[in-house]
Amino acid sequence: MAATAAETRIFLEVRRQLQSALLILGEPKEGGMPMDISIMPSSLQMKTPEGCTEIQLPAEVRLVPSSCRGLQFVTGDGLHLRLQAQAELGTKLISMFNQSSQAQECCTFYCQSCGEVIIKDRKLLRVLPLPSENWEALVGEWCCHPDPFANKPLHPQENDCFIGDSFFLVNLRTSLWQPRPELSPVEMCCVSSDNHCKLEPKANTKVICKRCKVMLGETVSSETTKFYMTEIIIQSSERSFPIIPRSQFVQSVITQCLVQLSSARSTFRFRIQGQDDKVYILLWLLNSDSLVIESLRNSKYIKKFPLLEDTLKADSSSAWSAIKVLYQPCIKSRNERLVSLWESDISVHPLTLPSATCLELLLILSRSNANLPSSLRHMNSFQVAFLKM
Repeated sequence: MAATAAETRIFLEVRRQLQSALLILGEPKEGGMPMDISIMPSSLQMKTPEGCTEIQLPAEVRLVPSSCRGLQFVTGDGLHLRLQAQAELGTKLISMFNQSSQAQECCTFYCQSCGEVIIKDRKLLRVLPLPSENWEALVGEWCCHPDPFANKPLHPQENDCFIGDSFFLVNLRTSLWQPRPELSPVEMCCVSSDNHCKLEPKANTKVICKRCKVMLGETVSSETTKFYMTEIIIQSSERSFPIIPRSQFVQSVITQCLVQLSSARSTFRFRIQGQDDKVYILLWLLNSDSLVIESLRNSKYIKKFPLLEDTLKADSSSAWSAIKVLYQPCIKSRNERLVSLWESDISVHPLTLPSATCLELLLILSRSNANLPSSLRHMNSFQVAFLKM
């Protein structure tokens, strides 16, 4: 195969389960030089009159050069082709909380953003998953007697940790650390028959980190606190606080939530909403077996947000496991009709996060979309993005 390019961008998506790959060789720049491209089982090689560049594939990926098919040139993108690929299955997610290994151990809860200790040396005797959000309705349908759990919320005891879709429930009765009190914007309240009104503070249940002022969760009762998985790191007290870039951590947690929910409940559509129930993103999980390999990513047109600094510092060639999603932004009243349809659809699962984290996720999705070859950025009316595992 021949192309004309002084520098060629390479994009390779390998589907582990399908054992197939899509290879895109970027459109040559004007005034480029001739280039011969060779595809080998473990590498891609590009030769020009000035020299040879070879890109090594990850050890677990092997291409089948003789299976090349569907060769076409796409304006604005470059050369597209499909081929068979042999790739190992089994991608291990960065676990937020290992139930089997961390039960019975002393754990420390940290704020992920700044490393502030939230709960220190808490021995967890029970680490249990919570039932689905509609479990009480199901009990009423299946029981032939009055619901024995009516008006009995599931609250953890002192050495318990209950795990929800995107949060932990922890009992803080004996903890030295206490949620920082905070007042919400005032609201108008009438206090007499003469309609005299006064300003009173609105009740606020937010739990705020003392150091960095990030919202960590919400108080559920006088003793129970909900911590969002995207804001907390739970680590064995014998280990030190792990420094993980914010973008990498958010993607890892969201990816784990989506994969587990889709596997357990056979649901692939999600409403990403803030703690105030405002919908920020409509998200559709396409697949979770992608391995993406990129070379010579051009990020000079992407503004450098602190959230994304870790990705912008990446090497010019990188390989990473990912899930592939379709998404629709819903901020500033966008896609209101679609939001209404998804809210009334019982097959769409809500995933609640702090509002600031919803915006962070939208920024991550937007950057991923902008870095894709132009022909891959949209599918029907949705935008396409990859989230790293």
